[in-house]
Amino acid sequence: MAIVAVALAGLAFGAGDQYLGTLTAANALGWWTISLSGLSAPWLVLPFLAGSRRGRPRRAALAGEVIVWAALAGYFAMTLSPMEGVHFHVTALADIVRSDWRTELGGTTLGPLFGWFGYRWTTHRSLLAAMLVTGALCLEPLAVVAVGRGADHSHAVWMAEVMAGLGAGALFLASARGRHRNLA
Repeated sequence: MAIVAVALAGLAFGAGDQYLGTLTAANALGWWTISLSGLSAPWLVLPFLAGSRRGRPRRAALAGEVIVWAALAGYFAMTLSPMEGVHFHVTALADIVRSDWRTELGGTTLGPLFGWFGYRWTTHRSLLAAMLVTGALCLEPLAVVAVGRGADHSHAVWMAEVMAGLGAGALFLASARGRHRNLA
C-alpha cells in the first residue's frame, strides 16, 4: 500500500470517526454511534494495520505516523465542515489543534510505535505486539471507567470492542501457532 493510500485511509477513518460522534449520526443511527466515536483503541489498531503492510521497520513506523496524522486531519476537517454547520476559518483550526494537543501528542508517539509493532507482528510474530493490540481493545472500557469517564458510554459498544479484542487475540494465537507448526 503506497503512502498516499495510507494517508487516504487515514483521512477516511478520521472523518468517519468524527461523523459517528455527531448528533446527525446519533439521530439517524442511534446514540451508540457517539460511544463508538469515542473509542481510542481503533486509533492504535489503525497504525498497527498500516505498519503490518510494510517490509521494513522504518517504513512501518512512517506508515503509522502518516495514517494517524491523516486521520487527525480528516477528523479536524469534518469537525470544521459545513456538515457540522461550521464555516472553516483558521482561528477555528488553531483552537481545535490547541484543545486537542494530548491526542496529537499521543498520535505522534503511538502512531509510529504501533506501526512498528505491526511490522514486528508480520515479520517476527511478536508476542508483545499481539498483546498490546489485544489489550488495547479488551482493556479500554476498564481504563475509561478507572479514570471516571465511563458513565455516558454504551455498554453494548464496549462489549463489541472487547469481543473484537478477543477475536483479534484468537487470530494472533492461531497465526502464531500456524507459523510455529510450519517452521517445525
